This record gives sequence, structure tokens and C-alpha cells, in this order.
Amino acid sequence: MPLILHGLTPIHWAVGGAGIAIVTLALLFIANRRLGISTGLEDVCSFVLPVPYFARDAVRSARQWRLPFIAGLVIGGFLSAVAGGGFAPTWDLGMFDRVIGFGHAGKLAWMFAGGLFIGFGTRLAGGCTSGHGIFGLSNFEFPSLVSTLSFMAAGMVTTQLVYRVIF
Repeated sequence: MPLILHGLTPIHWAVGGAGIAIVTLALLFIANRRLGISTGLEDVCSFVLPVPYFARDAVRSARQWRLPFIAGLVIGGFLSAVAGGGFAPTWDLGMFDRVIGFGHAGKLAWMFAGGLFIGFGTRLAGGCTSGHGIFGLSNFEFPSLVSTLSFMAAGMVTTQLVYRVIF
């Protein structure tokens, strides 16, 4: 089955899973670190916000590996887009534009509000979907199981509401 964008043939899911497993195990066994993205945002915020929450040792001590990891995610995503046929930013949100029809300012406000909800939920759950779903579950952590089940259930309910009620 080709990908939605550019008709590319995707790699097998097992290759992606093995890559995630290798990174997770390497972080655990080599550096005794947890894989997760949301705490990387704390590192970035700690450079610009003089708040005691961002000045704690747990944030400052992980900068050495977490900031290059986040930079690698951004650079890797960009290189993947370029290799897959090009990178072209767009304001087109497809079905969202046809049904709701916000202008540029409305789209930015919508995305900003969505980002706030995601950030709040991430802090409320004590981590992001990748941290809980990949690393927490692989360590048989019960809070990660509860969080991952909650993420999945909320995603299913939201998808049903959005596509069956709104669109």
C-alpha cells in the first residue's frame, strides 16, 4: 500500500519497530536514560524561561543527550521530507478547511489551543505517548499501561467525534 503523500512505498512496520527498539535499548543500557519526547521540551524551555521548574537538576543534567536527540528528530524529519519528494509548507488543512473554514489566524489559534491541551495532558500523565507507550510498557510499568490505554481510548473517541459528528 503506498503512502498518502507522494505515492511512496512504506518500509515494513517491523523495520520501524526494530529501529525504535534499538534506540530504546541503547538509551537504557548505554546511558541509563528513558526514551521520551515531552521532557525535551522542558530542556528547550529551560533556556528561555527563568522558572525554578526548568532550573532543576533533572532538566539540566539531561541536556547533553536530549537536545541533540530532539535536533536529530527535527533534522531527520526534514531530510525524510526532502528525500520523499520535497518539503513545501502549506496552510491547506483539507477537510478541516472545507468544513470549518478558519482563516490563517484561526488555524494558528486552533493549533495553539491544541498544543496547550497536548502539553497539559502530557504533564498530567507524567510523560508523552512515546515515553509511556514505548519505554514504560516495555518496562511493565503500570502507570504507563494506564496512560497508554487512556491515550488510545481518548484518540479513538476523538476520532469518532471529529469524523462522524463534526465532519
